[in-house]
Amino acid sequence: MAERVRKTASPSRKARPSGESIAAGRPVYIVDGARTPFLRARGKPGPFTPVDLAVQCGRPLLARQPFGADAFDTVILGCVNVIADEMNPARVAALRLGMGEAMTAFTVQINCGSGMQSIDTAFRTIEAGKAELILAGGAEALSHAPLVLNRGATEWFARFATAKSLSQRLAALGGLRPSFLKPVIGLERGLTDPVTELNMGQTAEVLAHLFEISRAAADAYALESHRRLAKAQEEGRLASEVLPAIAPDGNVYEADDGVRPDTSLEKLARLGPVFEKPYGKVTPGNSSQITDGASWVILASEAAVARHKLAPLARIVDSEWAGLDPSIMGLGPVMSVTPLLERHRLTRPDIGLWELNEAFAAQVLACLAAWESPEFCRDVLGLDDAFGRIEHRRLNVDGGAISLGHPVGTSGNRIVLHLAQALRQHGERRGIATECIGGGQGGAMLLEAA
Repeated sequence: MAERVRKTASPSRKARPSGESIAAGRPVYIVDGARTPFLRARGKPGPFTPVDLAVQCGRPLLARQPFGADAFDTVILGCVNVIADEMNPARVAALRLGMGEAMTAFTVQINCGSGMQSIDTAFRTIEAGKAELILAGGAEALSHAPLVLNRGATEWFARFATAKSLSQRLAALGGLRPSFLKPVIGLERGLTDPVTELNMGQTAEVLAHLFEISRAAADAYALESHRRLAKAQEEGRLASEVLPAIAPDGNVYEADDGVRPDTSLEKLARLGPVFEKPYGKVTPGNSSQITDGASWVILASEAAVARHKLAPLARIVDSEWAGLDPSIMGLGPVMSVTPLLERHRLTRPDIGLWELNEAFAAQVLACLAAWESPEFCRDVLGLDDAFGRIEHRRLNVDGGAISLGHPVGTSGNRIVLHLAQALRQHGERRGIATECIGGGQGGAMLLEAA
């Protein structure tokens, strides 16, 4: 098991030697944020495009600030499945939000880490003294993923379009095949790694095998995710975070609609494996849901906090990105979090809350198992012993992507926003937000309650 990961770049190489100081820039704060409800895809395009979603939560968020929408220095938005009508959705969203024609805006893409990358880019820009206020977000409408023709169909359409005479067009028509009219959902191809040729669910199956994660354990984790989100909704803990979205037809969406509070272990057990039939551990019930949603956070310098009399939620301390074998991409959190904590001479007990994006239950459980394994921690992470057990009561306290969904370009933003809120609600000082990233990467961010 450790040998499979040992060949990848170990994050321990990035840790500073004992006694070496950490160069600190200007303090950067998360002062506010909001997201839309996450809406489950239902086999057809949903009511909102990525920019629609960004505008839905952006307008009320900006309206409640003590400064104008044009006070920001720039806008950064994570988005993976950009639709053709919204090239550079960050700029389109900024204009629709009334931030002014002079507002610069750009879109970032690092698969599942895109929403966190927008925050990290904003964080580093403010930290370096190049900006005071930045709006950073993520937006994704997976239900709007395009249908893609196969290569043969594309070549046929090209031949037909360039045919100049009637005889050439008739000849081209003779080459038309029924298979050319059977498109593939772009999302299906997008969630398959082009190097390993494994889809994301298959990489979770690899981890389930390597770390001996049982189907029963994966289902139990999934059930708890639904229970926690349902409880958070019932108790109103998401009220300041989730803002209603109003569709063009007048329908109002007020809450994440993928949660299944009435599910049970028996119901989950009846679902068959999706990616490795018939014995696989990954099912629709213990995987993240295909969803549409957007999220924004406002980042501010200390000077901006004072100038506008803002009340910060949390301070961003640092971040880390790591790469590893794409076939075990689900271990990205382990490979990014570990050097981040080492750099700040922190250990597991120093972290009060953890937001680890629930791509798959087996993937989350594999990360926890890796940190508990002395062999893995010594051989792969370069630690003297096991990192230790992350208490479940501190992990994804209000559920995660299994119960509320994983709009790919948004999730990294959501987990940072929710961590900032949860630290205050639970009276904890420090928290980690982290995610695995398709293609074999991981991202992590360390927050401190303000």
